[in-house]
Amino acid sequence: MPTLRLVQIDAFSKTAFGGNPAAVMPLENWLEDDVLQAIAVENNLSETAYYLPATDDRDADFELRWFTPGAEVAMCGHATLATGHLLLSENPDMDAARFRTRKAGVLEVRRSDGGYELDLPITPVEPAERRDLLDALGTPDGEVFLSVADSAEDTAIIRLSDEAAVRGCSPDFKALADIHLMAIVTAEGSDTDVVSRVFVPAWGIDEDPVTGSAHAALTPFWAERLSRDSFTAFQASARGGHLGCRLDGNRAVLSGHCATVIEGEFFLP
Repeated sequence: MPTLRLVQIDAFSKTAFGGNPAAVMPLENWLEDDVLQAIAVENNLSETAYYLPATDDRDADFELRWFTPGAEVAMCGHATLATGHLLLSENPDMDAARFRTRKAGVLEVRRSDGGYELDLPITPVEPAERRDLLDALGTPDGEVFLSVADSAEDTAIIRLSDEAAVRGCSPDFKALADIHLMAIVTAEGSDTDVVSRVFVPAWGIDEDPVTGSAHAALTPFWAERLSRDSFTAFQASARGGHLGCRLDGNRAVLSGHCATVIEGEFFLP
């Protein structure tokens, strides 16, 4: 019976039980998409990341794809960080890992201050009217901003009045599942500069624990409003996760840690 290596890693956390768990699975060749999707359903995590060596070394070391239990996604930050952690922790001579993706370009994870930096393309947003989204979130007074065309992910930032409103947000997940957006509620924080929560039931995840791709949108959004290029962020899910966010031109550079929690084999039928 063929087997695949499986490593489960908590991203954006220094220790187990925090941050966002991702399954990372090295491959020698791409499996059929329906098999990759079925494995992600079986793993039942926010994302399963699959990687294999790049066919050339012109711009990247590896090819990378991500699947939620519901679909393949265009960009996933925390599972990229987890994949970089696996590679860099097992290859001490490597300072960075570059990943070629299908819709998000080349992403890089590099060592930094005992942890890692994750380099993502920013997701610009612009003001919009989406009463259906506000109703589904239960945030009638929120300000809505939608991602512009050609963004890696269809994203909505909903700015709320304060941290308490973010923490108290209680969406109607059934209604939100019909809205194909990554919905990010956010406000200025108390212990960190920014606080957020992320809801994506349309992709099979009611609330994502810690979301790198969301901070690719939050980084330029809050850099403009805080009038500085770097800030601290906390995603206030039940697990929670801390991130450093820095705007570098058209890139969002996120900093954080990872903890490996499970290693094993996946038996294919």
